[in-house]
Amino acid sequence: MNIPNIITLFRIFLVPLVVWLMLDGRMQTAFLLFVVAGLSDGLDGFLAKRYGWQTELGAYLDPIADKALLVSIYVVLGLFSHLPVWLVLAVVSRDVLIVGAILLSWVLARPVPMRPLFISKANTVGQIMLAAIVLGNLGFALGLQMTVTFLIWVTGGLTVLSAAAYLVTWLSYMATYEEPPKEVPKRTRASRRNTRTPRGSNEPVAGS
Repeated sequence: MNIPNIITLFRIFLVPLVVWLMLDGRMQTAFLLFVVAGLSDGLDGFLAKRYGWQTELGAYLDPIADKALLVSIYVVLGLFSHLPVWLVLAVVSRDVLIVGAILLSWVLARPVPMRPLFISKANTVGQIMLAAIVLGNLGFALGLQMTVTFLIWVTGGLTVLSAAAYLVTWLSYMATYEEPPKEVPKRTRASRRNTRTPRGSNEPVAGS
């Protein structure tokens, strides 16, 4: 447990607090905490790279924290009709699809080396921008409805394209996967001696 991982855990603990504030109608505070979560995401990534604090735990925790926060915000905004239901379903379904594909590859003993695609990074940026602008617009009455509508369609398109890209990549990997060759244990001198019969025996020597 190093500093970046502690910051990531702090971001995970922010998720239920942000959801509670949104359900309570305190959108200003929810927006500010969302900004804090975004800054903490950049901070833990900077510290991990700057001081070589990357860990396997952090590699799993960081995307979990990001997705938990974004999906929770999208679901709540969809419940109150601040975002269209189709977009919320697309965002949630994409993440479920990716997680399901990874779990299935593990079950089949064909682990897929999932790397973030460019379209996926663009999709994440679009989702963060949309969530931030909707929360800010609701909390501070900024009058950005036109911008929100534009970002809804952009984020929806990026979400669908990202899901399709990951699906194609996964199917291609699973179709061309080859199991690594199993190593045949080498026979030791002792085992070779044990296969030979004593001198004078009528039985043939093993391997002759």
